[in-house]
Amino acid sequence: MHDEVPHQNVVAEALKERVYATFTGLAIVLVQLTNVDHLEPVRVIVELAVGIIAITAAGLAADVISFLSVHARFPVGHEVRIMLRIAASALASAGVPVVVLVLAVFGIVELDTALRIVSIVYVVTLGVIAYLGVRRTNAPWWKQLIALATLMAVGLSVVLIQLAAHGH
Repeated sequence: MHDEVPHQNVVAEALKERVYATFTGLAIVLVQLTNVDHLEPVRVIVELAVGIIAITAAGLAADVISFLSVHARFPVGHEVRIMLRIAASALASAGVPVVVLVLAVFGIVELDTALRIVSIVYVVTLGVIAYLGVRRTNAPWWKQLIALATLMAVGLSVVLIQLAAHGH
């Protein structure tokens, strides 16, 4: 009989993958904003999709490799379904951004406007996730504020590092 993974652990892993994918999407979009005059909306969507799919595949591969290392066997049935559900949460991070970018494909909004909207969506997503996580701690308000400020500083650092790595 295989060990059941506690629901909270699955939720935490899915949330972690979504945060990774959100940071990746934000970095891609911010780099695209710097080159917006030379881009077509369809290319932007493809590049964003490829980036999100790549980080999702990397997360899934990491799950399988770590499972093999810890359990000395391949994942089966429900274990594979859990891994796929976790991976799907990373893919879901591109949902709203792709819809906004499709508006640029059809000329409903300018590409630079769409990219700015998508950037805001990603930043707000990260902020809401961090805020809700900090609020669940039931720590005093001032500790929550310090924790949230620290998470925001770390998040900004991640974005700056990704921009340095991907920017031209």
